[in-house]
Amino acid sequence: MAQQLTSHLSTGIEGLDHVIRGLVPGDNIVWQVDSSKEYQELVVPYSKYAQESGQHLIYFRFASHGPLVPEECGAQIYELDPSKGFEAFVEEVHQVINKSGRGGYYVFDCLSELAEHWHSDQMLGNFFMLTCPYLLDIEALAYFALYRDHHSFHATAPILETTQLFMDVYRHKGEIYVHPMKVQHRYSPTMHMLHVWRGDDFSPVPDSATISEVRTSFPWNRIEASNHHLGTWNRAFIDAEEAIRLLQRDEISPDRVRQLHRKLINMLITRNERMFQLIEKYLSLEDVVEVGKRVLGTGLIGGKTVGMLLARAILKQADECWQKKLEPHDSFYIGSDVFYTFLVKNGIWWALQSQKDPEAFLEGSHRARQRMLVGTFPEHIEMQFNDMLNYFGQSPFIVRSSSLLEDNYGNAFAGKYESIFCVNRGPREKRLEDFKSAVRAIYASMMSERALVYRARRGLLQRDEQMALLVQRVSGSFHSNLFFPQVAGVGFSYNPYVWSDYIDPNAGVLRLVFGLGTRAVDRSDDDYARIVALNAPTRRPEENQDEAQKYTQKQVDVLDLEANQLVSYDFSDVMRRSPEVPIDLFATRDRELERRAESAGIEIFPWMLTFDRMLKDTDFVADMKQCLLTLQKAYDYPVDIEFTTNFLDDDYQINLLQCRPLQVQGGGTIPKAPAGIANSDMIFEAHGAVIGQSRVIDLDWLVYVVPSEYGEMAVRDRHAVSRLIGNLMHSKGFAQNKEIALLGPGRWGTSTPSLGVPISFNDISPVTVLCEIVAMRKDLVPDASLGTHLFSELVEMEILYLALFPDREGNLLNDTFFKEAPNRLVDFVPDGENLSHVVRVIDVSGGVGKLYANTLEQKVICYRAGK
Repeated sequence: MAQQLTSHLSTGIEGLDHVIRGLVPGDNIVWQVDSSKEYQELVVPYSKYAQESGQHLIYFRFASHGPLVPEECGAQIYELDPSKGFEAFVEEVHQVINKSGRGGYYVFDCLSELAEHWHSDQMLGNFFMLTCPYLLDIEALAYFALYRDHHSFHATAPILETTQLFMDVYRHKGEIYVHPMKVQHRYSPTMHMLHVWRGDDFSPVPDSATISEVRTSFPWNRIEASNHHLGTWNRAFIDAEEAIRLLQRDEISPDRVRQLHRKLINMLITRNERMFQLIEKYLSLEDVVEVGKRVLGTGLIGGKTVGMLLARAILKQADECWQKKLEPHDSFYIGSDVFYTFLVKNGIWWALQSQKDPEAFLEGSHRARQRMLVGTFPEHIEMQFNDMLNYFGQSPFIVRSSSLLEDNYGNAFAGKYESIFCVNRGPREKRLEDFKSAVRAIYASMMSERALVYRARRGLLQRDEQMALLVQRVSGSFHSNLFFPQVAGVGFSYNPYVWSDYIDPNAGVLRLVFGLGTRAVDRSDDDYARIVALNAPTRRPEENQDEAQKYTQKQVDVLDLEANQLVSYDFSDVMRRSPEVPIDLFATRDRELERRAESAGIEIFPWMLTFDRMLKDTDFVADMKQCLLTLQKAYDYPVDIEFTTNFLDDDYQINLLQCRPLQVQGGGTIPKAPAGIANSDMIFEAHGAVIGQSRVIDLDWLVYVVPSEYGEMAVRDRHAVSRLIGNLMHSKGFAQNKEIALLGPGRWGTSTPSLGVPISFNDISPVTVLCEIVAMRKDLVPDASLGTHLFSELVEMEILYLALFPDREGNLLNDTFFKEAPNRLVDFVPDGENLSHVVRVIDVSGGVGKLYANTLEQKVICYRAGK
């Protein structure tokens, strides 16, 4: 009998209807659940709505679990016997559907028991592919369920492909969460996020900490079938899982377990001897197996991933409190073999091999890079990419380089390879293409000039440098159409930025920003981060309140969901769009400024980012100090980390994003500063903002960019100075085996010529000492590079950095010496004569130029020892 269709179809839960943008005639909804209890909680309101709206309600009863539809709903119940076989079951179901006519609400018992009766996941998939289109044709609605972790690709893939809606359901801490994996022909910016069910509302979970906690509470299962292609790889993990089971029953020798443990570490984690020892100590066989379950493709997971996993394991093993203090992570790892497969498939393999020639490593790199940017992936890898995208839904994630050499002892590769945010907005096809473009771009960054030059200078061209990738959920919360963490930063277990006697360099240091951590790492514009000495967190480098206000962070990096990209906004703008953020925890209200503005009738934003209350009134400083101390002790080496912190419900969690060894050689024994130096022999003297290894140097060259002359140049002309210095550094006979001090106004390596000299690190890497003179503009105080890619370069290349404030007590710049000393510039760059008034090159070799630097005392003296 034909059923008259109503104009409104519903799940019976208004909030759920809103999430999926309503039901349409013919929708088949598959719920993936852990038990029939969760399924029943969704079936009941659906059934009641069918009764109240006068719809036929048809219930197919065939499973051993209890009834799903309440008796009072008046459903027509058809009891079926799957044991009669597939064909009989399908025929009986279709007869009922045909008899019931068009429309109607259908409920099926959990389908998973059908596979048990028929001993076949494939036949379960066949049943769904026959039944779902039939219900679609008659414009009926139907509820189905599958038990999580019960089925292979042969069931889940055809069901996911055929159904109109596929919904993951989780019960966590007494609440039900729903994650729409597939909603056909409908879209919203939040549809594919994890939602929590409270009352009649289904609300998107806004913060990464809760999402990760819920998702990591349940095993991740791939829906793709590519695993059966990975025989050797899979067999190793199957052997390991069997060994774990046998170990629990004491039926396997410890030697055999250790053998399998070491095999998997070598196969998946690292082949670096020092890192291998740490991994074997802190990651159990079970831990390594769990890592393997989240690898896309095969191969090693690379240095950045190893550092992140190792650091988390070290902390949790050191103190159980870190189990709660660390935000759960649910990262994925694209194995290094995928990179080589990509090269071979796209005909780029031999181009990579040519880059191992020290005499011609740059030849052909541009063409190879362009081919990488348009390359394609094997079908089975794309299927795994799809599964990962299903898992993340619409949560933002970041794709980060994790090469085999990266972040290991002595090789940070800081800033050499790309990391790309995927805001993860738009139709599914676009989101997948954005992700693949990010992977291609990071692969291509391996062939960039700066990466190849870095490898060449460190003698790494011959080393195996496969590129693995780390895909991390972006830590933070949704705030209207913005997404960002509350706090992000970098931390060092040794503080090389000692601006006061009260500061203990061994206590460590943080560089904090509000919003995404890109602003803590990159030197991009005229903005500042909060530097926190962990033994004296309230002390600041600024001398007074006015300076502190001037040199606080003004811009915030966020992910803009509408723009679908990373953007920078004024702190005030971000706060107006994020009223739920506890601003007083991170910012200080400037009462004096507020009073002045009120008197003048001006409306202002009175908050400035100081992090004062967070540093004073929470355990954050103590936790970070303990974190860095614990990691340094385990590594037996200074470390640097990247992290985020988010405060929720009067507590906070730290997300440890990265950890790597960092060689900082400061604070060693050094003779006292020479006494009795005549003023005329003093070349320059600096106190404060000294970063690097304490040392005494016999200089060969002083290269001096005259601040007053440079400041008078048009901004567009300043790049010529950068090119000139680059040519000088690379000219024959100038920099080879020489000790060079490079001094100039403002920031070295800035992207903005008005702030300093816009030069690449490759062009200044031969120098021994790099000095930023605060003399180009009165209102410019150079950022100390702490935590930036430039700082990492300075440390790795053992370059001494210092900031020189000519107008401050204890600082001196001998202008007379630089003006009167012969300028040797044109001897090395003949066509540079037109800029010889801006750039002066002074020969101080033969013991004439001496430099004394003491990092602990934050003191540098450069003087003439002989004439």
